[in-house]
Amino acid sequence: MEKLLIGLDFGSDSVRSVLVTENGEQLATCVHNYARWAEGRYCDAANNRFRQHPLDYLEGVEAVIKGALKGQDASRVAGIAIDTTGSTPCAVDRDGTPLALKPEFADNPNAMFILWKDHTAIAEAARINEYAANWGGTDFRIYEGGIYSSEWFWSKILHTLKVDPEVRAAAYSWVEHCDWITGELAGRTEPLTMVRSRCAAGHKAMWHASWGGLPSEEFLAGVDPLLAGLRDRLYTETCTADVPVGTLSPKWAAKLGLSTDVVIGGSAFDCHFGAVGAQIQPYELVKVIGTSTCDILVAPEIPQCVKGICGQVDGSVVPGLVGLEAGQSAFGDVYAWFKRLLGYAGDISLPKLEAEAAAIPPGSTGVMAVDWFNGRRTPDANQHLTGAIFGLNLGSTAPMVYRALAESTAYGARAIVERYRSEGVPVNAVAAIGGISRKSSFVMQLCADVFNLPIKVAAADQACALGAAMFAAVAAKVHPELAVAMEKMGSGFDKVYEPDPAAVPVYEKQYQRYLAFGKLLEQETMRHV
Repeated sequence: MEKLLIGLDFGSDSVRSVLVTENGEQLATCVHNYARWAEGRYCDAANNRFRQHPLDYLEGVEAVIKGALKGQDASRVAGIAIDTTGSTPCAVDRDGTPLALKPEFADNPNAMFILWKDHTAIAEAARINEYAANWGGTDFRIYEGGIYSSEWFWSKILHTLKVDPEVRAAAYSWVEHCDWITGELAGRTEPLTMVRSRCAAGHKAMWHASWGGLPSEEFLAGVDPLLAGLRDRLYTETCTADVPVGTLSPKWAAKLGLSTDVVIGGSAFDCHFGAVGAQIQPYELVKVIGTSTCDILVAPEIPQCVKGICGQVDGSVVPGLVGLEAGQSAFGDVYAWFKRLLGYAGDISLPKLEAEAAAIPPGSTGVMAVDWFNGRRTPDANQHLTGAIFGLNLGSTAPMVYRALAESTAYGARAIVERYRSEGVPVNAVAAIGGISRKSSFVMQLCADVFNLPIKVAAADQACALGAAMFAAVAAKVHPELAVAMEKMGSGFDKVYEPDPAAVPVYEKQYQRYLAFGKLLEQETMRHV
C-alpha cells in the first residue's frame, strides 16, 4: 500500500495540513484558526506589535493532524514535515521551552513568538546596519541583501532584551518557530542540540558557512552588549529540509494516534516550501501571494551577492541550488486595510469593489498609490516607509482608489523582478501560489500586464503544505530525492494569465510614475526619521 505523508503549513492566521499519498493523491486537508490570535490578544497593530502564543501552535498541530487522519489508515503515515512564517523567533529556557508556556510569562507578549510582520525592532535593525557598515570587519549582511531588517531574528531579539528585563533574565536561548515546532514533535527541543533550519538561519540570522555559522561574538557584542555570549547558546550547524530531524516522540505519537516510527523531516519557511510545492525550476520566480508576498527563485549558482533582497542561501529551497528570497511586507493586507477604512460607511463587499475597479480602463483616473503600507521589504528593506495615495479629487471614487491600490501592489512586485534582472539574475518565468492567486483574476491579470510576462497558477490550494509533504517523503526515504518527490507528488498548474498587449504599454508608463512617486515619498520620509 502507498505510504502517506503529512505536510503542515503554519500561516499568519491558521495552520493547515494536507494528507497525500506518495504519488500525490490528496486524501484530506484540515485548517485550524489560532484562537488567541483571532481574538486579537497580545497584539497592538498601532504600534506594529504582532505576537502569537505557542499554545495556538500546539493546539493547531493536534487539531489539523487528527482532522486530516479522520477515517484514514494512520499506520500508513511515513513522514511529517512543517513550514512556518518567519522570521518568527521566541525566547526559550534551558530545556527549549518557550517562556510563554511557563506560568509567570503566560500573558507576557515579549515571551511569545514574534510574528514575521512585527516591526517593533526598527531602531535595533538600524543599529545593526549602522554597526555592520562601519565596524571594519566582515559585513555579515552581504548574503542577506546588504540591509538587515526589523522583521528578522537579531533585531527582534535585541529589542526584546532591551525592553523586558524579566524575559532577558529568563531567556537561555532563542528559537525560530519552524525549528521549535519540528523539535517539539521529535522530542528535540534542547537549544544546543536542536536541529536548526538552513533556510531560517541563512535568510534571517546572517548564518553562512564561509564565516563559521552565525556572526562573530565580537560583532554581536559590538552591536550591543546585551547580545554578548548569546552566540554560544545558539547553534553553529544548520540542515537543509531533506535531512530528517528524528522520529515522532512517544508523547506526540500517543496524542496523534501515530507510530513513533513516523519520520519528522526538516523545516523551512512557508514560502520556500510553497515554491517546492509549485515545482519550482531554475530561474523561475514563484510568488506566494497572500497578506504579504514572498518571491522565491532558485539557481545553480549566483556569482555575486544580490543587493536589496532577503538573502541567498545554498540549499534553502532545493538542496544543491541557491535559494533567493524577496517579497512585499503588505499585499492582500493593503486591500484589507481599504475595506476596513470603508467599513465605517457601511458593509463593503470586496468582490463588488473589485468588479467595479476592473471595469475602469488602465491609466484613466490619474489616481496613483504606493504600496508600502507595512513598510518595504524589498528591494532594499526600509520599515520606516508608509503607503500613500496621490491624485485624488472630488470625483475620485472608491473603485478608483481600490484599483490604484491593486496596481501599486503589482508595481511593487515588478520592482522585485527588475532588481533580480539588474543584478544579473534572469527571471524567465513566473508562477503563483497563495490565496490571492486562486481568488482574484483581476489582481493576477494586473500582475501579468505589469510584468509583461505570463503567470501560471498552481493547481494545489495548499501548495506550502504540499511542499512540506514532499520534504517529508524525502526525509522518510519514500522518495530518493526531492526532484523525484516534486515530479511524483506535484499537482501542476490549472490557469495561465497572459499579458494583454493593449495594457502593457499603459502600465509601463504608470510603473515609471510609481517609481517617481516612490522616490519622492522615500526622500520625504527619511528627512524626518
